[in-house]
Amino acid sequence: MVNIMERKEYQKLIEKHKPKENKLKNATIAFLIGGLVGVIGQGLVDFYQSFENISRNEAVSLMMVTLIFLSCLFTAIGFFDNWVSKAGAGLFVPITGFAHATTSSAIDYKREGFVMGIGSNIFKLSGSVILYGVIAAYIFGIVRFVFFGG
Repeated sequence: MVNIMERKEYQKLIEKHKPKENKLKNATIAFLIGGLVGVIGQGLVDFYQSFENISRNEAVSLMMVTLIFLSCLFTAIGFFDNWVSKAGAGLFVPITGFAHATTSSAIDYKREGFVMGIGSNIFKLSGSVILYGVIAAYIFGIVRFVFFGG
């Protein structure tokens, strides 16, 4: 009985001193940063189309590869985490967040070697995204085929 009371008092103490989250501010920052990532992506597409003289589909592919590379590089250098902590979902939700999660896992386990470290842990953070993305694509593909004829 004493432990239960102590836990409740402890939880009240934690809630009292826990910093309050400003959800409107966080949502605004995430919206603006996510929009900035979109603008950078569109700028890369326009750049690749104009200067490299390639099709839009190829330019979009190059843009994604560029954003993935930059987020992996910035994660490896060590300052992408600071950006994510300030930008929130605006940086973490797009493809940059997926690349960051994968690179972070690889870096965290590199000391354990290529197979038991990096190989077995690289998708630790992003594996669920891959799994449920594939399952959702499969289900939506079936629904499209059944209701819209392929």
